[in-house]
Amino acid sequence: RLHCIARPRMTGEVGTSNRFVNVYPLDSYKIGQKDERKEKDSSVPARMSRMESLYESEGLRRTVEGVLLVHQHKHPHVLLLQIGSSFFKLPGGRMKPGETEIEGLKRKLVNKLAPPNTDPPDLPQWEVGEELATWWRPNFDSHMYPYLPAHVTRPKESKKLFLVHLPENCTFAIARNHSLVAVPLYELHDNHQRYGPVIASIPLLLARLSAVCA
Repeated sequence: RLHCIARPRMTGEVGTSNRFVNVYPLDSYKIGQKDERKEKDSSVPARMSRMESLYESEGLRRTVEGVLLVHQHKHPHVLLLQIGSSFFKLPGGRMKPGETEIEGLKRKLVNKLAPPNTDPPDLPQWEVGEELATWWRPNFDSHMYPYLPAHVTRPKESKKLFLVHLPENCTFAIARNHSLVAVPLYELHDNHQRYGPVIASIPLLLARLSAVCA
């Protein structure tokens, strides 16, 4: 599992530094509010119906989501957006046609997390890093898989997860009807029922890394 260490142990091996990620305390970040965001769909069936309509005109839905890490008392936590009392999601969303994954994720991070009316030089300097996983939706239903089943030739959605390296401090702004919560990895691990399979898989995806906790 991902754990905190005092500093990287430099072995001289090429690529060794890619195993380390700097993680800063949660209280290094200020969290404000901005206007409410109206959800596009009132239910999962409504979302699937809209996805099917868009598929007819645009084809495969491409989404990107960011895994943002902080720590509390040297325990790594993942930042999640909470909507209502029981729905959690990673910041991100659908890419525009012709948009690269990094462009799309940075745009979505600004949209979901950045203070409004902020000049580009003053936006949080998040760095999109390693691709952690790709999940696939074979049909217009809620089931997603961390692989593309061999018999599926026309998947409906691909979702890529990227590690996002946060600066040492910055200011977030969250829609008033959402909350930004920091959830410890041990709470996420294998907790499909509460967080869904994608978010519940994050601790395993991060297991090859070590967090350098400031």
